[in-house]
Amino acid sequence: MTDLVSFWINGARHTARSPRTADVTNPATGQTVRRVALGDEADVDRAVRAAGAAFPAWSATPALRRSRIMARLKELIETHRDELARLITEEHGKTLPDALGEVQRGLEVVEFASGVPHLQKGEHAEDVGRGIDCHSRLQALGVCAGITPFNFPVMVPCWMFPVAIACGNTFVLKPSEKDPSASMRLAELCKEAGLPDGVFNVVHGDKVAVDALLAHPLVKAVSFVGSTPIAKYVYETAARGGKRVQALGGAKNHAVVMPDADLDFAADAIAGAGYGSAGERCMAISAVVAVGEIGDALVQKIASIGAAYKVAGGEAPGADMGPLISKAHRDKVAGYVDSGEAEGAALVLDGRGLSVAGNEQGFFLGPTLFDHVGPEMSIYRDEIFGPVLSVVRVDTLDEAIALVNRNAYGNGTAIFTASGGAARKFQNEIEVGMVGVNVPIPVPMAFFSFGGWKQSLFGDLHVHGMEGVAFYTRTKVITERWPSAAMPASSARSTVMPTHG
Repeated sequence: MTDLVSFWINGARHTARSPRTADVTNPATGQTVRRVALGDEADVDRAVRAAGAAFPAWSATPALRRSRIMARLKELIETHRDELARLITEEHGKTLPDALGEVQRGLEVVEFASGVPHLQKGEHAEDVGRGIDCHSRLQALGVCAGITPFNFPVMVPCWMFPVAIACGNTFVLKPSEKDPSASMRLAELCKEAGLPDGVFNVVHGDKVAVDALLAHPLVKAVSFVGSTPIAKYVYETAARGGKRVQALGGAKNHAVVMPDADLDFAADAIAGAGYGSAGERCMAISAVVAVGEIGDALVQKIASIGAAYKVAGGEAPGADMGPLISKAHRDKVAGYVDSGEAEGAALVLDGRGLSVAGNEQGFFLGPTLFDHVGPEMSIYRDEIFGPVLSVVRVDTLDEAIALVNRNAYGNGTAIFTASGGAARKFQNEIEVGMVGVNVPIPVPMAFFSFGGWKQSLFGDLHVHGMEGVAFYTRTKVITERWPSAAMPASSARSTVMPTHG
């Protein structure tokens, strides 16, 4: 009998009313390790109403008290870092060092959120008119919802709920049902940190739960990370209902390698960015643009590095890469490798058919590398979300920039070069939201904001950082005057448009 992952509502674990469940598997073994309840409309309504009931008191709590709870949560996450990482590895499959890195990046957003009182200050102007002062306030929205993907079960939720809660909102999280346990542990740590009941809630589920959140009248804002088709659906559905939305979609991240780049450094960085976490990162490099005559040497170096990677269960000592999240996804990625061959790309490194001793039923696919890939090929056009790198060759930097800018996605990109002029040109002209210069995965630190352009983002504001604070607050501007003997109330009697002059 496997354990059932339940919900977290109003400060305690709650049994689902819906009878539906799903398997949670360990991707390294292929075995079911527990089951997860799949919430329905009634389950979502319970969580949202709990959050709604908690909002008045929480939004009225002094900002410094909210900040101190975030600081305490940061300490607890640090204390339980290894435990959270093991939950991630067990249900997602990424290596333990990679999982620890994910926890660290999530923790940094909690740390950022503890400083929100300073960032939530409004503006003040004295005597904007005779005897008139004006100031603004950044106030909480109400109940906010987060819908997060399987590939970062700690980091991505932490992009959302700490900032929202620190700003005075309450929150309902719908994490991926593929790896639900880490979010429940975060909920327990929130309670231990002193967060009042109902401020943070977790409901697991599939499209039924998502649609219930998007439609619920008490939900004021929705944050989402996932594929582009679903991001667009979330954005259009929630925005139609008058909700504020930030929906981050898919990616096809390019690494441009110039002839003057340090090829050993670039090849190491690109292999790690393409094959790390089995390529299941929205910031993974998947397209390598070789400029000029460096293509042959670059391909040879990447192939040598990828072939030497140790692919094993995430807890195996020295593992460089673990399995993919599910058998269905592993088979889908293998299908793209089949398509790349059929479309005429040169298969340099083939990860299909990999068997890991002791984990023969795991969902493994080794590092894969294609050369001479054309923009018309499916392995270039589509987000594969697996350990598959595609090398495209161009003659000039201008051609490389044009290639990247024509792509439908605009999440992250990188350039490897020793030329400041080339790097500056690339930064200025590239139409992508996050840019790295000799940095393959340019994920911003928590005090900047994360988000792409084009089909990688639906909505106006990115997550965490200052744009996160802006997303989870709304501005109220107050203009005030206090009549006195020097300014009698009768002076306000006018039908003329006030100018405050």
